[in-house]
Amino acid sequence: MQQIAEFFRTRIVSFRNAFAGFWYVVRTQKNAWIHLMATILVILISFWLWIEPVQWALIFICIGLVWFAEFINTALEAVVDLASPQKHPLAKVGKDVGAAAVLIAAIASTIIGVLVLGPPLIEKIGKLLH
Repeated sequence: MQQIAEFFRTRIVSFRNAFAGFWYVVRTQKNAWIHLMATILVILISFWLWIEPVQWALIFICIGLVWFAEFINTALEAVVDLASPQKHPLAKVGKDVGAAAVLIAAIASTIIGVLVLGPPLIEKIGKLLH
């Protein structure tokens, strides 16, 4: 019984740490605010359009991909700053590559978002205008 209690206690600590990391990113990363606003906007538009379950899956995969890349990039930047407080060309490469990963995820997600939401959005706006 004590092992079960310890298991749940450590899971609670793990979740607390994960939420602390989440709030750190949202609180300190300017681009995270852009991702947050885009996430909210895309979800609201998706509800408004009554998209299909498969389309929801694509939207949430894209949202998750961008957030995942942002979180990994933030972690990478923190580790690079810790390992190399002074400027170093390889530290710059690490940070730039991490930022590029976020950019690639955001571009791919934007393209998928336009492909998934574009046609029903154009149709719905067309109906509203007529």
